Amino acid sequence: MPMALHGAAGTGILGAKMFPNTGDPMSQEALSLTGKLLIAMPGMGDPRFAHTVVFLTSHSEEGTMGLVINKPATGVSLSDVLDQLSEEASPAKRQLGVHFGGPVETGRGFVLHSDEYRSAMQTLVIPGGFALTATLDVLEDIAEDRGPAHALFTLGYAGWGPGQLDGEIAQNGWLTADATHELVFDLPDAEKWEAALRSLGIDPLVLSASAGRA
Repeated sequence: MPMALHGAAGTGILGAKMFPNTGDPMSQEALSLTGKLLIAMPGMGDPRFAHTVVFLTSHSEEGTMGLVINKPATGVSLSDVLDQLSEEASPAKRQLGVHFGGPVETGRGFVLHSDEYRSAMQTLVIPGGFALTATLDVLEDIAEDRGPAHALFTLGYAGWGPGQLDGEIAQNGWLTADATHELVFDLPDAEKWEAALRSLGIDPLVLSASAGRA
């Protein structure tokens, strides 16, 4: 599967979907879910999103973009890419996992990371201490140990049209929760869904059993 991150400012994949025209920032602030987590309910009808946790990189009246953070991409590794960028890439960096970020543009790469790092080309800063970079220099910096302290690499993203996600939330397709660095970057993927539910005081076993009886 090809992995594409763009290398020139203005030509990267951080485009309209991640920098939407949100209008008056004060009127949007209270409604925005940017920087929050979506937690798929057990009855999620789309198997691509079953038991997923999605980090929302942008949410406005013009639409929503997010990255699935707990679904590893199969048969894909960053090791070859990092080896091409730097012969000095450490073994730990070569083992950086690749995630299925969502079903849209699955050949495009996105790096969700801690916000102390800024690309020289383009980085989107997200509330809560997060940031998103989709230009090639972030991988070069990771390979050379100049990158962000915490990072998660995805292929593809999840997108919703205007009002679409809000409707799915209203129909109990998703729960929302605050994002933490520990949950996004540190926990094993297999533990993130349950941990996100527990952050809301919800027992995953009880929720799953209730959904099974519905």
